[in-house]
This record gives sequence, C-alpha cells and structure tokens, in this order.
Amino acid sequence: MTQRFWLLMVALFLLSFQSFTQVKEFDRMEMYYTQGHYKSVLRQANHLLDQPDYDYSLLPKYYKGLALFQLVQNERYLKRRPHLLQEARSLLVEVFSSQDGMKIINSHMYEVSALKLDLGSWLDDLQRAGNQKQFDLATAAMKGLFDRVPDVDHGKEVKASDVVAELDEAENKEIRNQRELILKNAKKQIGVPYRYAGNDPKGFDCSGFVSYVMKMNEQELPRRASEQFSDSKKLKKKNVQQGDLVFFDSGSGVNHVGIIVSGKGEPLTMIHSSTSKGIVITNIETTDYWSKRVAGFGTFIK
Repeated sequence: MTQRFWLLMVALFLLSFQSFTQVKEFDRMEMYYTQGHYKSVLRQANHLLDQPDYDYSLLPKYYKGLALFQLVQNERYLKRRPHLLQEARSLLVEVFSSQDGMKIINSHMYEVSALKLDLGSWLDDLQRAGNQKQFDLATAAMKGLFDRVPDVDHGKEVKASDVVAELDEAENKEIRNQRELILKNAKKQIGVPYRYAGNDPKGFDCSGFVSYVMKMNEQELPRRASEQFSDSKKLKKKNVQQGDLVFFDSGSGVNHVGIIVSGKGEPLTMIHSSTSKGIVITNIETTDYWSKRVAGFGTFIK
C-alpha cells in the first residue's frame, strides 16, 4: 500500500509539472506566430498581459514584441501607428535584459533570427522606395537590438551576457542623446516671457514650456503640472539627471514644474518658466522659495 501511495504521488507531481510547463495560452501564441497570424498573437498577448496570473513569464511580452515588429512592416499599419515601433523595441529590450528573458530567446532563437532577417529586408525596401521617414523610425527602433543575434542559418546560441552588454551600451547612448536634446531645446527658449496658459515661443507658463520641449523630443505630456507629475515615472532625488522633471507644491497640490539641467551629484538646478522673468535657469538649492516647495521628481525618458 505504501508503494502504491508513493507511485500515485509521483504521478500527480509529474502531471502537475507538465500542466505548469505546458501552458496552452503560451502554446497558442507560438502557434499563431508560426502561422503568421500576427494580429491574433497581439490580441492573445494583450489578453495575457492584462491578467496578473501570467506575470511570472516574459513570453507574452516576447511574442507581443515580435508580432508588433512584423505588423509595422506594413506601410499603412505603421503610418497609423508609428509609436508601435518604439513599443516593440521596449518589449524586446526588457526580454533581452534579463536572465529569464534570455532563456526564452535561446529557446526561440530561430524566430528571433528570422525576424532580424525580415527587418533587414524591410529596411532595404524602405531605402529603395525613398521612404526616409519610416526608414529613420525603423532604424532607431532596431538600433543595437539584434546586433548579437546570429543569422538564421548559423544556428548559434547567444550568450545572455553578450546581448545585455551590447544593449546596455546602445541604450545608454540613446538615453544620453535624449537628455542632451531636451536641454538643447529648452535652453533655446531662455528669455521667452511668461504667459498664462502659454505653450509656444510667444510665451510659456510652466507646464506649457515643459510640454513644448518634451514634444520636440517626441514625448506627448499632459498639459497641467499636476497631471505631468501623476503620469511621470517617479525618481528619488539622488537619481535625478539632466532632462528629468522637478515638481513643486505651494500648499494646494502640484502647481509648478521645471526641467533639471544639473548633472548627477551637482547642485540641483532647473530651467523653467518664472512668472516674473520668463524662461530662466534657477538653482533650487540656494533659493529658499523653491527648495522648500519641492514635491518630487519624475521622468518621461525611456
């Protein structure tokens, strides 16, 4: 009886292990992708990403990234949804940047390698057609992403450390370029007068100035300072860098915002729209009025 009991326990364990490792929802995504039904992949991935029960796996993000990269190769699809290129990149960067994600990449290397080949052909087609706008968008989204992925006919395994190092370097350079561009565009507005509800170089209020500058960096922000604070990714003071945002509260909620111009570890300095002087650079830490009203820090830089 004891022997039969343990045999039953082993059988149940194997059954539960099999049901855990073979998730039918994941199998369905893979089947859809293999068959070229990319919109079905996207719907299934979005469905799983909305359910916390599947948060333990990066597979929905992996297949969503692949499906988006396949779908945007359609000129009309991309024209209506240009933001999806960066979304596809962000999803695959997240997968490439973790050990669990690299397990997925290595076990699905043929898919990733084939996608790399498809995207390369697409770039060639865009260039031949003279479609410079879409070519530039696609090139930016793919920059550094597939550099360590072998060609489809090589069947070579990619090491996680190789891919992560390559991506980190590309991502860091891209983020530095974003920060430099934000400061460059912000400083061009120095001297522009303050104007209530102003959001162009004829005159800015605080949030109008920030929205204008960030839009030049292809970031759409809410119009009000309080909404910008709510929507931003929150930062600790020690992690704030150039191009991030600083928010202020004078007692009735967040009502002012500026763009950080100081480097990490330097005295906190911002460029903002002052009601008395217009667009100016202000040292927050040496000005009691501003230093006592700091509500927090946030960023829209990805």
